[in-house]
Amino acid sequence: MGQSASAAPKIMAIVALVSVVTVEFGGHALLRFVTTDRGRLGAFRERFFRAGHAHAGVLLVLSLVYLLHLPRAGFPAALEWLAGGALLAGVLAQSGGFFLHLAVGEEGGRSPGLLLTRAGALLIAASLLTLAAGLALAL
Repeated sequence: MGQSASAAPKIMAIVALVSVVTVEFGGHALLRFVTTDRGRLGAFRERFFRAGHAHAGVLLVLSLVYLLHLPRAGFPAALEWLAGGALLAGVLAQSGGFFLHLAVGEEGGRSPGLLLTRAGALLIAASLLTLAAGLALAL
């Protein structure tokens, strides 16, 4: 069975949907920390836990919308894989960076987590602009 240009968005949508389940588990963990272990994380870490969790959820929903539009850009299969992969990597990097910062960073300080979050934002922006250009050219 050969892979058509539309295989990439379908496979990446499966990855995004399964990832939403991990965000749901993270929401359960956050709720447990906030309601039963109040103060255990501390305000700084709780803030970054919430930010990582919220960004992951919103960006995964964005990725599902993105992947619906990706085939409409008329990209070759390799570019679909690259653009969609960059988006998913950006989502993972941006939200994961918040969690890395809460683990190794200090309030008001720099950390690899903040660098990862910024790199993720750049990947997301690049993939969104790539899709926008492809859709514009496909008009």
